[in-house]
Amino acid sequence: QVQLVESGGGLVQPGGSLRLSCAYSGFTPEYYSIGWFRQAPGKEREGVSCISGSDDSTYYQDSVKGRFTISRDNAKNTVYLQMNSLKPDDTDVYFCAADRARSYDGNYDFKCSDYDYWGQGTQVTVSS
Repeated sequence: QVQLVESGGGLVQPGGSLRLSCAYSGFTPEYYSIGWFRQAPGKEREGVSCISGSDDSTYYQDSVKGRFTISRDNAKNTVYLQMNSLKPDDTDVYFCAADRARSYDGNYDFKCSDYDYWGQGTQVTVSS
């Protein structure tokens, strides 16, 4: 069974840094994209950053470009989100999710929306 467990959230001051970790299991990582999502008040859940399992292509939401970096270590079955220069607007519950992107015809559909499997989330609070 697919499982994703987030960790690393917490309280940090504006301008500070935090690294989130997503430990995953139950699937072949080369067939799955993995991403980080958040849902700001009054807004729909959106992809913050996603990474492909095929070629390590990445996606970043405009609001985090230049500040956040996503990476994955398949040997450790872990995906990371390094968050720098944090702002109060970054405060949210961050969810790790996996998307079965490798189809049976061999194509890889990399996207950062409509993912299939979800973790329980980890709280990130940016406040002075």
